[in-house]
Amino acid sequence: MKSMRSQIKFKALIAVVLPLTFILNCSSSNEGTDWQLIWSDEFDGATGASLDQSKWNFEIGRGQNGWGNNELQYYTDRTENAALDGEGNLVITAREESFEGANYTSSRITTQDKLEITYGRIEARIKTPFGQGLWPAFWLLGTSNSGEIWPQIGEIDVMELRGQQPTKIASTVHGPGYSAGNGISGDYNLTNSRFDTEFHVFAAEWFTDKIDFYVDGFLHHTVTKEQIENAGNEWVYNDPFFVILNVAVGGNYVGSPNQSTRFPQSMTIDYVRIYSE
Repeated sequence: MKSMRSQIKFKALIAVVLPLTFILNCSSSNEGTDWQLIWSDEFDGATGASLDQSKWNFEIGRGQNGWGNNELQYYTDRTENAALDGEGNLVITAREESFEGANYTSSRITTQDKLEITYGRIEARIKTPFGQGLWPAFWLLGTSNSGEIWPQIGEIDVMELRGQQPTKIASTVHGPGYSAGNGISGDYNLTNSRFDTEFHVFAAEWFTDKIDFYVDGFLHHTVTKEQIENAGNEWVYNDPFFVILNVAVGGNYVGSPNQSTRFPQSMTIDYVRIYSE
């Protein structure tokens, strides 16, 4: 178990994240917390360029049982599914097309083995896709270096959204005894706006004993170690996690697309930033 707050574990990107010279005071329930920027991707580059693969990995294929969720897409590393737009954004695009036995394609990118963190502020500015059966997500998954499997490794969903509900996101943690439909979740609803028409900032502030979830600086959900242990479950958030961005098509959470769903649909990411305390 790790006990140092804000410990950051890097396997291959130490040179990229130094020097640690940027300090940002973010809105936080922990008064006086100073967050120091240690890693970011601003997605600057030419139109149509692929990702910086010194920072990100592509996960390819259909996964086991549709990535465990009966999802319908085939994830690729093609620029048709993930590319820079030349305006400082990454665009992950879900397409309706026949590809490798699937009827849809999209992309799923991770920082596994390149950036793995334990505690800190994890933040992204995102505009989501819209439509029945679309499932965009910004989340973290625990490493399995000791052989554990999900949900023992833990999962922190900073943001996930049902494409058919463009004004509501969920922030959730999953662990042993509280996974899948039993995850500890909090919803956030917009008024007079939609997540697919404007950018919004999603963040999690992760400490040794709690995780706070924010939308546009507003604290909307908190999960504590005490809360989980009082329910007889295990707090599994003291080890390294890595970042994931993806757009799934179909799956248990959202259902399948229907005739109202228009393709292609994209999630646009302005930046991803990681801070330590």
